[in-house]
Amino acid sequence: VQVTESGGGSVQAGGSLRLSCAASGYTSVSISMAWFRQAPGKEREGVASIDNYGRTSYADSVKSRFTISKDNAKNTLYLQMNSLKPEDTAMYYCAATYGRSLLLISSAYNYWGQGTQVIVSS
Repeated sequence: VQVTESGGGSVQAGGSLRLSCAASGYTSVSISMAWFRQAPGKEREGVASIDNYGRTSYADSVKSRFTISKDNAKNTLYLQMNSLKPEDTAMYYCAATYGRSLLLISSAYNYWGQGTQVIVSS
């Protein structure tokens, strides 16, 4: 499975961005995906996940601001980020795993992208 992120950039606080993650190389629809982020000097943290049934899970810090979704026809994962805050600044990573998972821990995912940078200025 290969995953490639895009859509990062710089935005002012209160603005919006949409990240995309194109997935390829898998033959089963039984794949769960997630977004993680890592800020300089901090550990990687789970942001949002979506399982193969379309159920979602969010970190408390992004609930009501971020929305994860997946277009199975396009094999693409999205993260709509609204009301962005400077503390959302980080490298954002897309991750995938076979089977059902809503976990927001890195060890639950086997396939990772290279990341896309998000910078939110105050």
